[in-house]
Amino acid sequence: MTFALLVDFGSTYTKVRAVSLDDARVVATAQGPSTVGSDVTVGLQSALDRLHAQLGETPRYRWRLGASSAAGGLRMVTVGLVRELTAEAARQAALGAGAKLVGSHAGRLTRADVRAIVELAPDVMLLCGGTDGGNRDTLVHNARALAQAPLACPIVVAGNREAADEEMDLLQALPGSAVLAGNVMPELNVLSIEPARAAIREVFMRRIVHAKGIDRAGSMLDDVLMPTPAAVLEGAQLLANGPQGSDGLGPLLVIDPGGATTDVHSIGGGEPRGGAVRLGLPEPHAKRTVEGDLGMRHNAHSIVEAVGEAAFCSESGLDAAQLRALLAAVAADVERLPQNDAEHTFDRALGRCAIRLAVRRHAGTRETVYTAHGPVQVQRGKDLSDFATVIGTGGVLVAAERPEQLLSVALADPARPLELCPAAPRFFVDRDYVLYGSGLLAGVEPRAAYALARASLHEVGLCDTERHAHG
Repeated sequence: MTFALLVDFGSTYTKVRAVSLDDARVVATAQGPSTVGSDVTVGLQSALDRLHAQLGETPRYRWRLGASSAAGGLRMVTVGLVRELTAEAARQAALGAGAKLVGSHAGRLTRADVRAIVELAPDVMLLCGGTDGGNRDTLVHNARALAQAPLACPIVVAGNREAADEEMDLLQALPGSAVLAGNVMPELNVLSIEPARAAIREVFMRRIVHAKGIDRAGSMLDDVLMPTPAAVLEGAQLLANGPQGSDGLGPLLVIDPGGATTDVHSIGGGEPRGGAVRLGLPEPHAKRTVEGDLGMRHNAHSIVEAVGEAAFCSESGLDAAQLRALLAAVAADVERLPQNDAEHTFDRALGRCAIRLAVRRHAGTRETVYTAHGPVQVQRGKDLSDFATVIGTGGVLVAAERPEQLLSVALADPARPLELCPAAPRFFVDRDYVLYGSGLLAGVEPRAAYALARASLHEVGLCDTERHAHG
């Protein structure tokens, strides 16, 4: 049997999977505490000891690959030219690369802007702006302002190619490296974010893995390839498109509610239909959004605030006193797992609310705009109406007895007809939590990676009542 070892260095736990490449299945799983603050190899070895005890041996692995979201993931700040254009393109590049966006600026940086960036202490920055041949003065100004700041992080330069050489010359004086990538918007309303995504991942491998101490595990792994969210996005793309020469599942949505954020990935065009006109930038085919206020542990109170206490109590069946006590317990111990019926009920309600809000924010919207030539249907964002597959991954979904009760809130709501959420998809759960591993394997064993992800998908059906409730 030919094995691969897949590792996810998480903020709380280091999770390991041993998979058989011969028949594309998970043969053993384990986890240990993430010990990034001291020595990452301690937690990894603890997880591996448990894994190999299940296997009864320490196999020879063909591949030993890792991803990481430890210590808060890849903290990123973007600087663009026009917020609605290049700043948005930068945001899409950052999120698609698996970064956690902690700050975004547009236009000429002021001294206050630079101070704010320094205080955020990002792991990496993305500096862009201007179409090729367009505005260059603002880009050079921003590069000069950053070059004079006490910044130690790498800076990816991905703007107007005519300003790139001068920007790179200015930034070379900083302790962190400057990395040149292609313009994220070379022409007006034309996105080209893959070169910047690749550069950000390269920074992750070369610099961030070292900063988090994960390179100490070098003798135990072949490589740490990318941030975990980027690995999930790679796995989602493989599922949607299929390996070369084979069909995949087609357009799909992946929902990942976690302790710190709720991430949503969509793979598919989502173009306007029925005569609607797009407003704003075109959407990336592979899109990721990160909702930092919808973490089920670190931001449980924000989820309740977003839906309202009364609505949350109605959703969960808890009374206000129970809810406040549970929120206080989670705030005091963000690693706390549900211990009784009330806590399980609370967790399910948090998951439903986080998923509902995150999908609504990810999905596009349609509205009627009245012009001199009459009414026009306008679409902002991506139309998910025809997406036929929704996949849930992450602890609360895998652990739920009826995950369909959580996933059903991703459906289009007849009471909110302007939101372009999925209308009638099939629902699946990544029961082996292996989508990130499929993304890691995609570059070296694409067929096995695809089969592994498909084998982990467990279909969960909605009852007629749940379907009817969402139209």
